[in-house]
Amino acid sequence: MLEKIQELDTSLLVYLNGLGSETYDKFWLIITSQLNWTPFFLLLFFLIYKKIGGRQTLYLLLFIAVLIAFTDQACNLCKRTFERLRPCNEPSLQSIIRIVQVRKSFSFFSGHAANTMAVATFLYLVLRRYFKYLGFLFLWPLIFAYSRIYLGLHYPGDILSGYFFGALFGFLMYLLYRKLKPRYFPG
Repeated sequence: MLEKIQELDTSLLVYLNGLGSETYDKFWLIITSQLNWTPFFLLLFFLIYKKIGGRQTLYLLLFIAVLIAFTDQACNLCKRTFERLRPCNEPSLQSIIRIVQVRKSFSFFSGHAANTMAVATFLYLVLRRYFKYLGFLFLWPLIFAYSRIYLGLHYPGDILSGYFFGALFGFLMYLLYRKLKPRYFPG
């Protein structure tokens, strides 16, 4: 069964990665860089600040920092445990897929997918009552993580696993936030 899942994962990677072209490579390289998302983050936190105030925004940022640190470390632990080669480093795929970027670390599970989904889930759960269309926030992890498949850095299964763990960690952090928030922001 595991072999069948891996075959499906590889086939889906080959298909999705094959949709790319050199025309769009630079665009996806820009998308995959966390630094390029800075204007989005600044706008997001400005909007949050305007809705909930400075003190609560700082409190929220503290939880996000802890969430990202935890998610990132869990991802690194899994990568070192499973040692799944990235598609760009898999000899059997090097002549089949488009390799736009190369990383030497392991592939399972995607830290990009896990971190973005964790933050999006957490923010959505905390802020959904303040923002009508906050569900659009989930476009960020979708676009960000697809860039990893496009570039040849992750299998779709790495992305889906990252989404699952990210959503789980984001939800658990939300529960902790809800439990601790009344102590610091009563009423």
